[in-house]
Amino acid sequence: MSDLPPAADAAASPDDPASWPSPTEDVGGASGERILNQEEIDSLLGFDLSDDGDGEQSGIRAIINSALVSYERLPMLEIVFDRLVRLMTTSLRNFTSDNVEVSLDNISSIRFGDYLNSIPLPAILAVFRAQELDNYGLLTVDSNLIYSIVDVLLGGRRGTAAMRIEGRPYTTIERVLVQRMVEVVLADAKAAFEPLTPVSFVLDRLETNPRFAAIARPANAAILVKLRIDMEDRGGRIELLLPYGTLEPIRKMLLQQFMGEKFGRDNIWESHLATELWSTQTEVRAVLDEQTVSLRQVLELKIGDTLMLNASPNSLVELKAGAIPLTKARMGRRNHALAVRVEEPLPVAAKRALQSKR
Repeated sequence: MSDLPPAADAAASPDDPASWPSPTEDVGGASGERILNQEEIDSLLGFDLSDDGDGEQSGIRAIINSALVSYERLPMLEIVFDRLVRLMTTSLRNFTSDNVEVSLDNISSIRFGDYLNSIPLPAILAVFRAQELDNYGLLTVDSNLIYSIVDVLLGGRRGTAAMRIEGRPYTTIERVLVQRMVEVVLADAKAAFEPLTPVSFVLDRLETNPRFAAIARPANAAILVKLRIDMEDRGGRIELLLPYGTLEPIRKMLLQQFMGEKFGRDNIWESHLATELWSTQTEVRAVLDEQTVSLRQVLELKIGDTLMLNASPNSLVELKAGAIPLTKARMGRRNHALAVRVEEPLPVAAKRALQSKR
């Protein structure tokens, strides 16, 4: 039997939550520690269930991904993709004969391995090659856009949802139609980069398994461009991935500031450069003859030796600026100085030099 009254026993019962000490109270003589709730833990780690991956990252997740280079350091890249959106809107309208609206959803930096793991399947992955940059890129077409394009090109009715049959590979007709659309997009990408630098994007192959579309190492950084294509009540998404290794040869061009539709050209500097070029002093050499001799013969030359040239007093001499041939001239004398008289205009000499190289 307990000497305490029943009310006291109930208050001291460990099963009663009211009798538990608060986190701020001392327990057993030691100060209690504050317990984090799930929302605070997610914020600390940088995970947000409501985030779709397009927003800013924070916490430990931001520290881990801090090694990625932000695309904002390449200001010209966003101008190129804005131009791509305008070109695609026109070309896809001509391709589908439908009202097509192309919008730029997001431009972000991502690791190549993380992107391959995040691709929603089924999808078609187009591996293309940037010839002048000597590297590859990746273009992903999601299933919604695939069925929408097939439906539009084959005369599907408007206002009806595209039929989706999951769990089967894409047919030859679907792959061919998507390949034609990808070629249109790559042609627009070439035109978008044209004011900056000439780049030819050539389709290499189509894949449906991301493992066979590995064009870079999983840890390599890449630029991910998400494009939304809407055809009235149908549409889907195209994702363009360019590894930083592909953009490295033109990195200096992408770092320049946007100066209007001419992509960084300055008319004032062009005029100043042209003026300075016209007033530049150029050294011109008159070459009588050129011979190829061995090093032994050169070392055996002595004072008084005579070199026989394959030229006569009536032979034409060649005028050169450095190693570039300019024109032909005839040797003579004016007053007490040697002189040459130009015998051929420069365009004829330049044309002859090009023909000889061929």
